[in-house]
Amino acid sequence: MDLWVYERELWEKGLSTLCGVDEAGAGPLAGPVYAAAVVLPREIFIPGLNDSKKLSPKRREQLYDVILAQAEDWSVAFATVEEIDRLDILNARMLAMQRAIDGLKGGVDLCMIDGNRDHGSTVAIAVPHMTIEKGDGKSASIAAASILAKVSRDRYMSQELQAAYPQYQFAKHKGYGTRLHYALLDAYGPCPAHRRSFLKKWEERRP
Repeated sequence: MDLWVYERELWEKGLSTLCGVDEAGAGPLAGPVYAAAVVLPREIFIPGLNDSKKLSPKRREQLYDVILAQAEDWSVAFATVEEIDRLDILNARMLAMQRAIDGLKGGVDLCMIDGNRDHGSTVAIAVPHMTIEKGDGKSASIAAASILAKVSRDRYMSQELQAAYPQYQFAKHKGYGTRLHYALLDAYGPCPAHRRSFLKKWEERRP
């Protein structure tokens, strides 16, 4: 699929600087939710660029370096476990994405947000924007953001949280609710990196 269709339509309307925004880690039981904002040069060719979920971890790592080297502007941000539990995951996702947008060095005319939501009950995207459902597979800018967000979060889980709480093997499951992760929760209980609001069903079935 041509990943520049949305960008071209917007450029033709006179919007010159476009930013793709996506998040990673909305579903796991542990760890922050990450987001990235990326401004790419017009119609730059990045071989293999696609939705991060459709790429192998090795390919994502390779593309991460290419995107950082070639992007005109980029930013990565996150919302903490405490913010997720306090605000709920939808508001935390919006917060992480807004922080990523705020971290860009230059201004943008429009942000293209992956998904169909641009606000929660208390937090909303506060800059000119549009939402694109499944945008990480339709827009080069959003695809690039999806890769930066995913790789950044995976590195945090595999390095920092793995080192801080090795018994949970975060490097293997990245905080997602796998059989291994639940078995380790049963063995050790939750740690400060766990989202307590995501563990209610697990807590209910505990003896």
